[in-house]
Formats: sequence, C-alpha cells, structure tokens
Amino acid sequence: MNASELGALAVRSAVNWSRLVWSLRILLAAIFLLTAIPKLAAVPVSVSMFHQIGLGLWFMYFVGAVELAGAVGLLVPRLAGVAAVGLCADMLGASIVNVAILHSGAVVLTVVLFAVCGFVALSHRSTISTLAHQARS
Repeated sequence: MNASELGALAVRSAVNWSRLVWSLRILLAAIFLLTAIPKLAAVPVSVSMFHQIGLGLWFMYFVGAVELAGAVGLLVPRLAGVAAVGLCADMLGASIVNVAILHSGAVVLTVVLFAVCGFVALSHRSTISTLAHQARS
C-alpha cells in the first residue's frame, strides 16, 4: 500500500467515524427528547415514579428540562460534548435511583445510555476542552 492509498483509507475512516458519532448523537437526542416530554408534561406514570423517588415534582421538571436541554445540545456540534457529559451525569443518577430506590430493571437501559453518552463525550473531548478553556478566560 502506498502513501496515497493510506491517506485515502485514513480519510474514509475519519468520515465513517464522524458518521457513527453523528448517528449516535441523533439517536440519543431522540431518546432523551422522548424521555423528557412525559416528565415536562407531568404524565401520571412519571409523577408516580418521582413520588416514589421522594424528591418532589420539582425534581421531575428539573430532570425533564435537563434531558430536553441535553437532547438539543447533542444536535449542536459545539455543544454536543458538554451535552453528552451532562446526560452521563443524568444517567448515572438514574442508574443509582433505579437500583437503590425503584428496584427497576430499567437500570440496564440507563447504564447503556450512560455508556453511549460517554462514548460521544469522549469523541468530542477536544471541543469540551476548548469550551472549558474559553469559560476560564
């Protein structure tokens, strides 16, 4: 394989990587949008679940707003990494609640979402670093 073939392979790999990350961001945005709506609309199932958690309905609205903001942020290239980090924190909390309070099998889903959000965050680490540097300036 010569240098130009290696270069073409590297470009194809970068394009495929970019497509994968974009696809994951779109999928995650759709999932978090669909999970935010019932919380923000105070659907009875969500209200009941948050009563079980015991932190009040304010927390349900807060989580819904965080998930909605995260979903939107995932679709904005400059914010995608930060949004993914925030959604990692959300899914970490959801996993703990599912295990410790709700005793729910939904922990499998929250752990998978945590991992995928983490992957997206790692894929955008340079953008996160740039934003952090700008925030300190």
